[in-house]
Formats: sequence, C-alpha cells, structure tokens
Amino acid sequence: MSSPDAPNGAELREPELTASAIPGPLLDEAGIRRTITRLAHEIVEANAGVERLVLVGIQRRGVSLARRIAAAIEDFEVAPPTGALDVTMHRDDFDRRGLRGTPQPTELPEIEGQHVVLVDDVLFTGRTIRAALDALNDYGRPHDIRLAVLIDRGHRELPIRADMVGKNIPTAREDDVRVLLAEDDGRDAVIVVPGGNRS
Repeated sequence: MSSPDAPNGAELREPELTASAIPGPLLDEAGIRRTITRLAHEIVEANAGVERLVLVGIQRRGVSLARRIAAAIEDFEVAPPTGALDVTMHRDDFDRRGLRGTPQPTELPEIEGQHVVLVDDVLFTGRTIRAALDALNDYGRPHDIRLAVLIDRGHRELPIRADMVGKNIPTAREDDVRVLLAEDDGRDAVIVVPGGNRS
C-alpha cells in the first residue's frame, strides 16, 4: 500500500527488526531451560527413542548443552551417552586465522554405527559444523548424524542446516550472538552485541 509521504507513491516498508534491536537478553535462564527441554523431546522423537543415541557437544558450550539435554532426556527416558568434540585443527580457515585459544579435549563414547546428534550453541556460517563432521570421521562412522543448536542466526556460507533448533533469530552479519551458560560463564543468557562480530 502506497503512502502520501512516500516519494512517487512508493510503498513504505517497515524496517527489518533484527535481534540487536531488541533490548535485554533474547533468552534468560528460564527461557534457556524451556528451550533445552523442548530440544530434548525433539531429539528423542526424531530418533524414535534413545536406542543407539549419542549426543556429541562441540567444544566449548556445545558440550555443556549436550550434557544438559541428556539430563533433560533422563526426566522421561534413559539418558544417552554424551561426548565432547574439539574441531580446532579441522577448521578450513585455520591456515588464515591461526590458533585462537587453547584446543580443548575430545572425549567420545563409541560412535561407530550410532545415531549421533551434534550439539552446538550458535549456528552461523556452517564452517564449525563442517569441521565437526570432518573431525568425527577420525573416530568412527556413525549410522547417521543430526544437528541440534540452541540458536540459529542465519548467514550461512555452506549448505548446512540444523535438524533441531531452539530459537531462530534475525541478525545483522556484523552482530555478535553470545550464549552464556552457567558452567562456562557463571550465568545463563543469550545476548546480541550489535557490531561485535570481528571475524
């Protein structure tokens, strides 16, 4: 619909609302707890139970999330085994970016022939997930691999999508989406820092 205030009768569009325009955290402690509970149910439903189910968290916060999801599953099923996967040396930008931070340990249960669910905090370009898929190949061949993320912020550079998503949020590419977890950061929250992404 055109507006008299628009030049040449052009249609006025509402500006796109990104997550950085929303004041306060996108998820607080209670919101993260509810989201993890929902992800737990979706994972079990997608797997038709917990048989041969393995949750593998991507270091660091993906590991904490995987353990929380397993604990949530234990409320209504047998808790699946969990593992931790470090992808530092498998990133396709390692030669350009170099080593950022100290690599974390990889500790995995048996994944050969298992139904593996990769767990991460934020899905962005997809490059971390591709690195995780490459890293998993060093430890065995799962029957299948699914991806569960707490936050999908868009801006993919690779044809990768999550099977289970806690929350989709619109962001500007230069925004920094931070997932804070009590195990790693002392509190639970999901926040967006406008213009904070310097990668």
